[in-house]
Amino acid sequence: MNKHILLIIGLFFTTCMSAQFSLEGELRPRTEFRNGFGSLIAKDAEPGFGVSTRARLKFGYKTDALNLFISLQDVMVWGENRQILPDDDNNSFAIFQAWADLKLGENVSTKFGRQAIAYDDQRIMGGLDWAQQGRNHDAALLKYKKGSFMFDLGLAFNQDYDNPSGFISSGNIYNTKGYFSYKTMQYLYLKKSGKSLSGSFLALNNGFQEFDEDGETGDGVSNLQTFGTHLEYNKGKFGLAGNLYFQTGKRQGEVDVKGAYLASLDLSLKAGNKVSLGLGAEVISGNDGGAGETGAFFPLYGTNHKFNGFMDYFYVGNHANSIGLVDVHVSANFKLGEKSSLLVKALNFSGEQKLPSGEKNLGTELDLVFSQSFKGYALKAGYSQMFASDGMYELKGLDESLAANGQNWVWLMLVIKPKFL
Repeated sequence: MNKHILLIIGLFFTTCMSAQFSLEGELRPRTEFRNGFGSLIAKDAEPGFGVSTRARLKFGYKTDALNLFISLQDVMVWGENRQILPDDDNNSFAIFQAWADLKLGENVSTKFGRQAIAYDDQRIMGGLDWAQQGRNHDAALLKYKKGSFMFDLGLAFNQDYDNPSGFISSGNIYNTKGYFSYKTMQYLYLKKSGKSLSGSFLALNNGFQEFDEDGETGDGVSNLQTFGTHLEYNKGKFGLAGNLYFQTGKRQGEVDVKGAYLASLDLSLKAGNKVSLGLGAEVISGNDGGAGETGAFFPLYGTNHKFNGFMDYFYVGNHANSIGLVDVHVSANFKLGEKSSLLVKALNFSGEQKLPSGEKNLGTELDLVFSQSFKGYALKAGYSQMFASDGMYELKGLDESLAANGQNWVWLMLVIKPKFL
């Protein structure tokens, strides 16, 4: 009997030695005062104020041949649910990630399941971690990596089993609606890294289910292609990064996309041990097409909050088929102490196309972000101010005489990430 117990204990410790277990958590409450966040606010409107919390529990299991990861998530807005009412559910609890990465060979693996997909600076594909809910994809990836070269082949096919005409019956109509929610996705991503210079190439196709004028699903699928490159150069204290992407094909609604592009260039300089400077510009094409076509580029599944100002006036559930954008920005990041920093960023916006009035200037945004790390947690605070020009009032459809004098946003966020195992 003792021999059997010793054998079981031995097998258990042998398994533990050959595998790595991890159990981590995250609690992220964020308080926001919204007085012009996302769009201009009228002077007779009451600013928004509230608290939301993201809670995650992450399980990991790793061996030489397998990497398994599951992340459970709930996003709670304080007070949105009634007390002691068990069936009052906001349906925010979800499996944020659930994927397995299987090693197929020395340099080849496959990763499949629900996962966050992020590449480069997350301009086209990103995890959108700023949003409490984050962004994920149900996809299968074939991955190859050898030395400084890698490529990923990604495939996704979305289905809605609750749709009577879907998988259970016949056909594959995808009835789920959402901002650029795709029915199919295929992409190829390649990257070559060097000592100072690295570059990547992305070719992405998204198929969107078509709907008729009454909002009913049809049989058609519109395919939109996005392709381009991201380049980075770093030498000493100097850094340079650039993006160049194009879109063609059809948007949802069978809208022809022609000549749509995104181009950006950012320079960075470490001015000392405590100061980093940045200077950059980005141009995103706008809609210059007639009926049934557009020249407007949309960055799809990137972490768009990271770009074009933290107040999210552009490409965060908005500005999808508008006048495009020219964004010129400068920034400075100050290291205030060993565990604290302050980011100061100013951005000037104008349209890539003219508004009906002929105006292009939209305004200037100022963003401030303070970060302080403590033992076991971190505190972040931000303040943003929009200085709108005549073009912004026209773009957002609010007369300047009816707008609030100050357009700003204030937030405070606590980040706790305990590692249990």
